[in-house]
This record gives sequence, structure tokens and C-alpha cells, in this order.
Amino acid sequence: MANKEELCPCPRHFPDWDDKDVDLAGQCVHIMPIAAFIKMPLSFETYLKKQSINVDELGLKELWPNFVLTRTKMWGGEIIRFLEDSDSPSRMVQYLPPPFTVHGLMHHGGIGTVTKSVQTQQVKLIEQGRRVQELYMAHLTCPRCEEERGGEKILLVRRWVASKALQSRVKKMKKPANTEATSQ
Repeated sequence: MANKEELCPCPRHFPDWDDKDVDLAGQCVHIMPIAAFIKMPLSFETYLKKQSINVDELGLKELWPNFVLTRTKMWGGEIIRFLEDSDSPSRMVQYLPPPFTVHGLMHHGGIGTVTKSVQTQQVKLIEQGRRVQELYMAHLTCPRCEEERGGEKILLVRRWVASKALQSRVKKMKKPANTEATSQ
């Protein structure tokens, strides 16, 4: 009989990206397309197992075993695992293109309560003059391990690019507020 750790698909180790900006350009990854219906992944655990088997069969080494970023779109998506550098000929092994800067945010709660954290992260990035791009999620706990690991946790990873136009607009919006405060 398998022990609790073998049944749990959650990563035991993962990067500390909470409230940090990380440049992932040039990082080796394994990207697998997944099926989704209106942004809900279909057969998610099946795809995770299939990707894990594929990584093992290719003889690749993960940086953080079982740490998977998920990105869904209206009718599909992808799951991404981070690898040590590889010269694998597999079409699923790629290097992330520049620019690929992301901001991480740890959400304490389940997928049903993630909206407020996503909005908070997005507002913070926009206020810094950054144009938000794709949103990735990494589920760090599952129902089997969440109690012993401090509750449900999801790492939100938002890709962003610097925007001079947005930075200029943010600067203009902040300027009048500062002159009112100094005149009083």
C-alpha cells in the first residue's frame, strides 16, 4: 500500500516567489498542452501524470519535483514544469523567451477564493507601471496534505512587461495627489 506522500501530487519543495519579481527568460521547461472548457481544466490529474511520465522517460531532472504552473484559456491551456538545462529534442522541452518576468503572490485559500488575490496582484503591478500578461497558478496543497501544511495554498504567478506609457500615466495620477498634500 502506498504511503500518504506517494498519493499526494503536491510539490514538497517550491521556489520562494511570494511578493517577488523573477526573471524566467532562458529557463528550461517542459510544456504540455491540456484540455480546458471555459477555463476549467479537464482531466487535470491525468495530464499531470502523463507529463510526469514523459519527463521521466526523457531522462529529464525537475528543479522542483511536482511544482507545476497551470495556465488555462477559454478552450485549452498548458502545464509547465521547470527543468535543469537540457538538450532534449522533445518538442515539449523549451526555453522561456525573453522577456519573461513574473511576479509571485501566495494565496492562502482555495480556487474559490482566489479572485481577490488575483485582483490585488494585478492592481499592484499596474500601479508600478507594469502591463499584466498571462496568469499562471501553482497548486501547492491538495485536500490530502492541506491540513498538515497550513491550509490550502496557491502560488499566483503573473507575467508582466514594463510599459513606459503606463508608467507615465501612473506618475501623472500620483503627482496631483502629492501637490494637494503639500499645500495643506
